[in-house]
Amino acid sequence: MERLISVIIGYVFGLLQTGYLYGKMHNVDIRKQGSGNAGTTNALRTLGWKAGLVTLLGDAFKCVFAVVAVHLIYGKSHGDMLPLLSMYAGMGAVLGHNYPFYMKFKGGKGIAATAGLILSTTNAWMVVICIAVFSGIVAGTRYVSAGSLVVVIVYLAEVVYLGQTGAYGIAQNYLYEMYGIAAFLMLSAFFKHRANIKRLLSGTENKISVGKSK
Repeated sequence: MERLISVIIGYVFGLLQTGYLYGKMHNVDIRKQGSGNAGTTNALRTLGWKAGLVTLLGDAFKCVFAVVAVHLIYGKSHGDMLPLLSMYAGMGAVLGHNYPFYMKFKGGKGIAATAGLILSTTNAWMVVICIAVFSGIVAGTRYVSAGSLVVVIVYLAEVVYLGQTGAYGIAQNYLYEMYGIAAFLMLSAFFKHRANIKRLLSGTENKISVGKSK
């Protein structure tokens, strides 16, 4: 039951669509602009760097807040599986971001929310590695989608590495669940980026550009 509750908590936090709400404040429906996506990249392209930054931080920290909420609820009673419950909360936040019921399940692609989960469930060095990998790929190719896809692969590898080295301090069966969640998030990111992948393979993917700041 605590797993389901953690997912629900995450989903509720994930429903906060930062880019969509920011756009509405400026009389713009971000889902009708650019790629039609409600995430960070489209906010950056259509509304400018300020909107992109606000969306990135908002979408990342809603996942962090979901994890914090789970810690507050289960920290004392389920300390032996708290890292796992944090992962479930993060998965829920990504699902809430990607599939918000009040927006007809049309949200973002979950990368910024996953970034919040990376902040919440790995150590500082792993966070630095993810930032360096993402920044390096985007700077070198100007393809945000490429950087995003590589980062979710790196995150899965990090979760497995930390688990196998005992960093989480939980039972092996819980670790397998964590690996499964990280793999699910990776596959979900690839699914949400399937159109981007086709364009990357054909050489027609859009490179990052910034719209007018609003």
